[in-house]
Amino acid sequence: MNPQRRALLRAGSLAAALPMAAGAGSAAAASAALPPSLPSVPAGTAPEVLASNQAYWQAVAAQYDTTDAIVQLDNAFWGSMARPVLRHYEQQLAMVNRDNAWYARMRFPADFEAARAAAARALGVAIDEIVLTRGATEALQVLIAGYNRLRPGDTVLYADIDYDNMITVTRWLQQRRGAQVVSIAMPEPFTHDGVIAAYVAAMERHPALKLMLLTHVNHRNGMVLPVAEISRLARARGIDVIVDTAHGFGQLDMTIPDLQADFAGINLHKWIGAPVGVGAAYIKRGRVADIDPYMGELRGEKAGDDIRTRVHTGTVNFAAYLSLPTALDLHAQIGVANKQARLRLLRNRWVEAARAIEGIEVLASADPRLTSAIASFRLKGKTSVADSYALSKKLVQEHGIFAVPRDGLASGACVRVTPGIFTPESHLDRLVEALRKVAKG
Repeated sequence: MNPQRRALLRAGSLAAALPMAAGAGSAAAASAALPPSLPSVPAGTAPEVLASNQAYWQAVAAQYDTTDAIVQLDNAFWGSMARPVLRHYEQQLAMVNRDNAWYARMRFPADFEAARAAAARALGVAIDEIVLTRGATEALQVLIAGYNRLRPGDTVLYADIDYDNMITVTRWLQQRRGAQVVSIAMPEPFTHDGVIAAYVAAMERHPALKLMLLTHVNHRNGMVLPVAEISRLARARGIDVIVDTAHGFGQLDMTIPDLQADFAGINLHKWIGAPVGVGAAYIKRGRVADIDPYMGELRGEKAGDDIRTRVHTGTVNFAAYLSLPTALDLHAQIGVANKQARLRLLRNRWVEAARAIEGIEVLASADPRLTSAIASFRLKGKTSVADSYALSKKLVQEHGIFAVPRDGLASGACVRVTPGIFTPESHLDRLVEALRKVAKG
């Protein structure tokens, strides 16, 4: 832990003995003052039943301010804050701006730890197993680059579905650790057993394999990787996995232990809807020493098992972290199983209709085990990056629909569609009608 952070924590411990700045309050108190107004769900209502309850989801959508300038179907970049979270964030931002260093040095350390504890509870882990970051990218960079159990000649694996920045860091391990870095491509069309078989084949083909990057829900075609099964197979062979669950946690009904992995990078500003700039890194208790500390973080320290020494973000966006408990409260009130069911209904509404359109190739599985909110499409035979950018541009200019091109898949580029829990079903119907017109040329 660096000297500045130790000083902040010491200062925070003195705060109870000092007068509070006028108007300042704890994050928990502000959260409690802003309860979201949602109708109650009848006891025993299955998520699949609630998913079709238009009145309920209209009430959820009413908690969000959304644009009417475009049909917004790129809700995977980051998650819009609900109005109660935004209101809380604005209040905390004003408080921090007003109280400045007095708040930052005297009160923020305790509020930050409260936010960390709230995140740990939601993730289903102990507080000493997570450290808050500025997003999943920072968390995964810390985990991949810091993984210190590699020796020259060891092999590291990534797949075409993995996130671009994470692939870059994984490749960097060749010069940092002397590892051999190899890649695989997921089969298309993909199936549950086919995906597992692809990883098993890679493990058998590379006996020196020591580390694998697994993407829980990939940002290209939305496939949900059977992470737990693959993690168990890897562990039996002495292989560690680092899981990118930037798109998994918050939209899928799961907690971190369900992944059966010792390391994970998490986003809290995507499907949780916290302010932009909030994520977390998970390291299972007992594995912290396998990740290098941040530069200089162990100065004067003998023990290296404090997960907080693995990340140093400098001066953070105080208000963003203070608003995390409020976002988690709203997420819990709606219920992750309910969110998953609603997002699956919205995804299936356009995917199943698009499959019947001649000339449209849908990149999505019918297997619910592999299904997320994200799915993709392209014009048959049009697999270049230029093709996908042109298709995305056409949807915007001629149909008022915003969906983003993605590249990197071995099979070619595509256009990604991602509804949010506030997306009306009519927006997916507009997409389907646009695809019918686009397919005709």
